[in-house]
Amino acid sequence: MSFPIYIVLLLLAYPAYRLFRTGKRHPRMPPGPPTVPILGNALQIPKTGLGKMFKVWADMYGPIFSLTIGPTNIVVLTDRKAVNYLLDKKGSIYSDRPFNYVTNYITHGDHLTLEKQGASWREKRMVTTRNLNPKMLDEKHWKIQEAEAVVFMNNILRDPARIFDYAKLYTLSVASTLIYGQRVASLDSYWFKGFFELMEMWLAIQEPGATPPIDEFPFLKYLPGQWKKKADECRSMMDDMWDKARRVVDERRALGDKRDCFIDSKIEEYTEKGFPMSQHAFNNLFGELLEAGADTTANQILTLILAFAKYPEIQRRAKAEIDAVCGTERAPLFSDFENLPYINCIIKEGMRWRPTATTGLPHMCIQDDEYEGMFIPKGSMVFCGIWAMNHDASRFPNPDKFDPDRYLNHPKLANEYAVSPDYNNRDHYGYGAGRRQCPGMHLAERNMWRIASKLLWAFDISEVDNPITGQVEHLDENAFTSAILLCPLPFTVKVVPRSKKHLARIEQELESAEAFLAAWKPAPA
Repeated sequence: MSFPIYIVLLLLAYPAYRLFRTGKRHPRMPPGPPTVPILGNALQIPKTGLGKMFKVWADMYGPIFSLTIGPTNIVVLTDRKAVNYLLDKKGSIYSDRPFNYVTNYITHGDHLTLEKQGASWREKRMVTTRNLNPKMLDEKHWKIQEAEAVVFMNNILRDPARIFDYAKLYTLSVASTLIYGQRVASLDSYWFKGFFELMEMWLAIQEPGATPPIDEFPFLKYLPGQWKKKADECRSMMDDMWDKARRVVDERRALGDKRDCFIDSKIEEYTEKGFPMSQHAFNNLFGELLEAGADTTANQILTLILAFAKYPEIQRRAKAEIDAVCGTERAPLFSDFENLPYINCIIKEGMRWRPTATTGLPHMCIQDDEYEGMFIPKGSMVFCGIWAMNHDASRFPNPDKFDPDRYLNHPKLANEYAVSPDYNNRDHYGYGAGRRQCPGMHLAERNMWRIASKLLWAFDISEVDNPITGQVEHLDENAFTSAILLCPLPFTVKVVPRSKKHLARIEQELESAEAFLAAWKPAPA
């Protein structure tokens, strides 16, 4: 064989070798499922239910395991010590986000939760934390939450069969009032129907199997497919909704109607100092705050309502605690928090039992790192396996049972355990971990506590009877969507006021609640 041919063969052999190595796990990385050349574990990634699959793999390969998809490395943490050490203590190198072609296309790269760290991310994060910290919520925003909760209770009185929809309306209206200065007062409103239609589309397209693995194999973006049409539809709908929301704000402000809300405050500040981001990024920021403040919290409130109907003994115990504090004279207030510890246990157990975010969003390691002898390459996607950690039978015996007693020794709110160095005493991981932990957790927790305590004070909630057989139609506590965020599938429960005194009190509170909320008139459809 001549020397030139030998050189050519060598030049061809090297890329072939590199291609064959693609998808192969580095020998020092955490263990995981067997890989195949080029694809790695791509064929083993489920189209839905990835959070539960993480639990299966953790049981097989250990609490820290790895996957590969083409050239991409994935490390999944289901160990509390590892989460604390890597995502919390070493947050400076584990708080970035991996690039995602499809979501970046849909959002134009303007999405706080998904974007990389930088000046833009810090500015947006600051907008969120300044408006949704405990001090602001407990000294100011609580009035809106409380008034909307009263409206929610009266909506159920009028139409108990639609409690599922009214729970979603409650969280959306609270978030919209705080963010845009306008309520969402009707199930027939464009803002209700359009928002949840957008959320369904947006979450579906983020499922692992919903789009080709373009980030691992970029050439796939040039191939035809239904996913492109869905991505275009989602992009267009998201732009239209957030642009319309901004337009409504600008139109009312032009008429001199300036309201006490997040977006008005920022428009005034940035108009004076200069906008630190594009108008599209600005509009998307407040749209994303609406996403975070409404959709995930609604999922958890619906989970609690499902649990109340399935576990009547928990209702009885909670009602006894509430009655001792509030009687029939008034509904619980968040100021009763320390006197109603079992309600806090119920909220925590809902977040553990059926966390809406089963995997959280992936972090990205920005440099080569090592943990207990295991190699984590630069650029690795790092997941906190929330479902797996919350369903660890060694820590939570019989994990599929809804049992608030697990948290009798956790009297504080979730954020206090999330920032504590005692990771073994953390209550749950429903809000994620590290610097990317959900900044809306304070609002979410207070919304859930208010609705749960008021529902338990006012109503008996139970499974319905079949109108023909008279037999109880048992709810399926595993009937949840399989999207990237878990939500109970639509269900029906029986909702009955506990007494005439409770009924009268609910109705009495409505007039003052509506008078207070009049300052935040609903936006025109």
